[in-house]
Amino acid sequence: MKQIDRRIVIVAAFIFIVGLAYGLMKFLVSQKPEPYRRQAVIAKRYVKAEEIKYSTIVSPVSAPGRVSSISEIDVIAEASGKILVSNIPLKKGASFSKGDLLFTIYPDEAKLNLKSKKSQFLNSIANLLPDIKIDYEEYYGSFKNFFNSINVSKPLPNFPEFKNEKLQIFLASRNVLSDYYGILRDELQLSRHSIVAPFNGTYSDVYLEAGAYTNMGGRVAHIIRTDLLEVEVPIEKFDAEWIKVGDKATLVSEVRDAKWNGIVVRKGQFVDPNTQSQAIFLTIQNNGNKKLLSGEFLNASFPGHPIDNVMEVPRNVVFNTNEVFVIEDGKLRTETIEIIKVNTKTLIFNGIEEGKVLVMQPLINVLEGTLVEIQEQESKMGMQENEKPESK
Repeated sequence: MKQIDRRIVIVAAFIFIVGLAYGLMKFLVSQKPEPYRRQAVIAKRYVKAEEIKYSTIVSPVSAPGRVSSISEIDVIAEASGKILVSNIPLKKGASFSKGDLLFTIYPDEAKLNLKSKKSQFLNSIANLLPDIKIDYEEYYGSFKNFFNSINVSKPLPNFPEFKNEKLQIFLASRNVLSDYYGILRDELQLSRHSIVAPFNGTYSDVYLEAGAYTNMGGRVAHIIRTDLLEVEVPIEKFDAEWIKVGDKATLVSEVRDAKWNGIVVRKGQFVDPNTQSQAIFLTIQNNGNKKLLSGEFLNASFPGHPIDNVMEVPRNVVFNTNEVFVIEDGKLRTETIEIIKVNTKTLIFNGIEEGKVLVMQPLINVLEGTLVEIQEQESKMGMQENEKPESK
């Protein structure tokens, strides 16, 4: 019995000691001061921003183009015979001025044939004069002067004018009018033996040398005009809309220190399927000291036309083609803009209400609703300019 009582005492003592230790531990823990806890800080992003204000902007357009001649023609022989040399060599690269004789196709046979016909015609008029003097005396003086002015080595003078039906029948019965117009036709044919330069230019290709024989319709040479040139400038269709016929442009060369002025003379009414560009054509007077050559490349700058109620921003501000960030109540919100014109580094837009605050830098890893604070002008904080916005 005593042994059982002893066990009870031991168990009770153990429970008491454990309870006392636990109570003492809780007391000591309760006396320990609370550790300092920092309050959670909501991170803000500093951004560059600007209030949207619309104005009138004149936006220039620039693009490269290639110089070419405004006139390039094939010289085709309109007569048959041997090609005779002139003062200008019939060689590729030889230059000439408007009105210069380029070359002659052997004309002697045609000249002699024409003189023979004029002599016969002169004889016919001489035989008609006595009859005209008697029957049509009022016209005798004009026909006599016509007869005296005929020179077999010179073009025929104008035929005398008359308004007499009987005289017309008389002349027709003698084939006078037929012979007259036949000689005019032969004079025209003789003139085609001499090839005269239609403009200031140069030979770009020569197919038949002097001394060679050519048939009628033979291709002799290819010539280009050099005093009036043309520049074809391919412009993106988006930008071509702002260029009008009659606009002036400045053209510069990348390889030499020179500048030329051009005028837009026409616009292509089609788009190149490969480049999706529209051709703009300018003319340049090539009469200065710094001569242009066909085939050169120039950079053309068009001043552009005024665009009303728009704003210009860097292109990297826009994401997802036509979306931007604005700041409302300290938070980011996306807005859709209407793009009016795209430049190399900027774009012109409208479509957002004026007065809203537009984020003026690209942002990455941000979502709509992110807390932001506008960066002060003197602050050095901000994102790098080469960052791109995240697509959503």
